Amino acid sequence: MNIILLGPPGAGKGTQAGFLVEGRDMIQLSTGDMLRAAKTSGTEMGKIVAEVMDKGELVTDEIVIGLIREKLEGDKKGGFIFDGFPRTLAQADALEELLKEFGEKLDVVIEMQVNDDVLVDRIVGRAAEAVAAGGTARADDNEESLKIRLMEYYKKTSPLIGYYHAKGNLKSIDGLGTIDEVKGAIARILDA
Repeated sequence: MNIILLGPPGAGKGTQAGFLVEGRDMIQLSTGDMLRAAKTSGTEMGKIVAEVMDKGELVTDEIVIGLIREKLEGDKKGGFIFDGFPRTLAQADALEELLKEFGEKLDVVIEMQVNDDVLVDRIVGRAAEAVAAGGTARADDNEESLKIRLMEYYKKTSPLIGYYHAKGNLKSIDGLGTIDEVKGAIARILDA
């Protein structure tokens, strides 16, 4: 199966993708992780990514699609989880074309619905837990940064909800349950 986990920052997409990797042998394609790995890989695409990131510039859709293309050319295992991609309607169209190119399709888009106020509490709490455990909080794990990230999500990414609904791919779940409740809701969708 090929799926997208869709939801605002802090919704738990990465946590749930981790369960799918472990339990269903799927491959998580997190664009942030892929960019960081590519930057140090020494591949041609990695050199391009490193150059762009070293200049402090944003990577283009073409670069991200190139990284995803590299992953699709490899072992498919139990399918792919797209985490953090697509973020825009243009990226969604590009992903659809790329999947077609490899004879693949998108099986389901799981929207993790969450309340903004709860998200803020969750992210601020995550930062406090990291510090209390002797670690450091992510630089963007604070209320001000989260509000900026949420605004970007609503402007650029939330239109994907209607896009995938119109295509018949969208399934929505309550992302505010416990980790196990959300995991169960995702499992029911994938097993249906």
